[in-house]
Amino acid sequence: MNRFADKVIIVTGAAQGIGEAYARALAAEGASVVVADINAEEGTRVAKAIDAGGGKAIFFPVDVSSPDSALSLAERTVAEYGGIDGLVNNAAIYGTMKFDLLITVDWDYYKRFIDVNLHGALVVTRAVYPEIQKRGGGSIVNQSSTAAYLYSGFYGLAKAGINSLTQQLAHELGGLKIRVNAIAPGPIDTEATRIQAGDTAKELVKSLAIKRLGQPDDLVGATLFLLSDESRWITGQIVAVDGGQTFRL
Repeated sequence: MNRFADKVIIVTGAAQGIGEAYARALAAEGASVVVADINAEEGTRVAKAIDAGGGKAIFFPVDVSSPDSALSLAERTVAEYGGIDGLVNNAAIYGTMKFDLLITVDWDYYKRFIDVNLHGALVVTRAVYPEIQKRGGGSIVNQSSTAAYLYSGFYGLAKAGINSLTQQLAHELGGLKIRVNAIAPGPIDTEATRIQAGDTAKELVKSLAIKRLGQPDDLVGATLFLLSDESRWITGQIVAVDGGQTFRL
């Protein structure tokens, strides 16, 4: 398939894991991809690997919590590729996330965490949406999590915020022909999950209808669908891709 020929799509947090899987899949379907991440070494590696495989990608550094950094990302993308058609807000603090309670977590750490994991999606959207509008509209996909529906401290709080942000932005941007949806993954077998959960990650399988951890590639189909014109009348939705972990009636 070549669903994204002539499309320019930014993927934040694309230097590894799920974001890397999104970037590679988009490039394989013809998109010009911006690998946006705070990790320059790994982000450059991903962009070069996509180019070596016949795709089209470039790395740009970004701190999603910084409006200036996000604006620079948008400006450099337009300078390189001529415009922007889509955005995946995937960047988050996760693999290095500290375990603590909401009532005891260090306040400065908590604010930094929320700035990246929640506010970052809004910061980058604010920087990018005018360019998507200039192209006649497009699609934004936010990375949520089933943690939004479960006890998971400030991580779940941030992801619940992502869900609400997705719904609010869908209405604010719908008149500009920009759709906004979110993916809510269940437990995914990534290095970050292994760091966070350790051996208990295997226990999570027991709560799933499909008895295995998800893989990054399991999320690609839904995300590409939401970015594509195939989902042209879908917006404001949170799509669980979780192996049957959650029930939402």
